[in-house]
Amino acid sequence: MGRPRKSLISLEATPYYHCVSRCVRRAFLCGRNERTGRCFEHRKQWIEDRLLELAEIFALDICAYAVMSNHYHVVLHINAAQAKAWTLREVVDRWHQLCKGSPLSQRFARNETLNPAELARPHSSLGYQTPAEFAAAFRSHKKESINTNITNTRLD
Repeated sequence: MGRPRKSLISLEATPYYHCVSRCVRRAFLCGRNERTGRCFEHRKQWIEDRLLELAEIFALDICAYAVMSNHYHVVLHINAAQAKAWTLREVVDRWHQLCKGSPLSQRFARNETLNPAELARPHSSLGYQTPAEFAAAFRSHKKESINTNITNTRLD
């Protein structure tokens, strides 16, 4: 059984991580499937673009990557200093690049005034955290509630 990311990543130990994701059931990520004859080569550029996009959103430096026919490797450097320097506004803007956000974050992004009670109470759309707690977790790369899986959509 998998462990939560917060127990796998220790920036005190190292800011560098080698990540691997592979297809199951002989599925092809890229290249030509010899069994079916289908070609999935068009996915390589999409995967590269998505990796680079996610790296910008999450303050990650991509040291190296390789996309193979049924898996990919990526070596990441977590840029903790950059993430810690983000304001609450930058965290919200980055979060909205991945998803539409919560009604509260949408109001914040539109520069609508939020009352102190809204800022102090935990919100279900933020994993029952206050906006400040959510932003702190986002900055420290403890985002278990945010789906960052590069292949979370159909690739056809």
